[in-house]
Amino acid sequence: MDAYLKRRGLIRRKARVRKRVVGTPVRPRLSVYRSNSHIYAQIIDDDSGKTLTSASSRDPELRKSDQSGGNIDAAQRVGTLLAERAKSISLEKIVFDRSGRMYHGRVRALADAARTGGLVF
Repeated sequence: MDAYLKRRGLIRRKARVRKRVVGTPVRPRLSVYRSNSHIYAQIIDDDSGKTLTSASSRDPELRKSDQSGGNIDAAQRVGTLLAERAKSISLEKIVFDRSGRMYHGRVRALADAARTGGLVF
């Protein structure tokens, strides 16, 4: 029962955040999803419903090393890679969607790395 309540709370928080955080062509949304094993991030234009760019700890560029995909180091690498890809399509300003998760740990590491890479949010 505890796992059910925990998941339900996450879904409610995610819906509450998504009511206010909307990506536009001028400022697309950086959405973060984390599982136990990996972390995924994508930049989305909600007006057209299209993903502009994405990065994850499962990308071939990041899987070359024998490092884990579910830790803070992996989140930092994903944030850096996402910032590079966003810069290549001339994106700089975004809004951050943490998907109901706390701004802590891997989510924070990804966001900080993306900021260091040049994204503004």
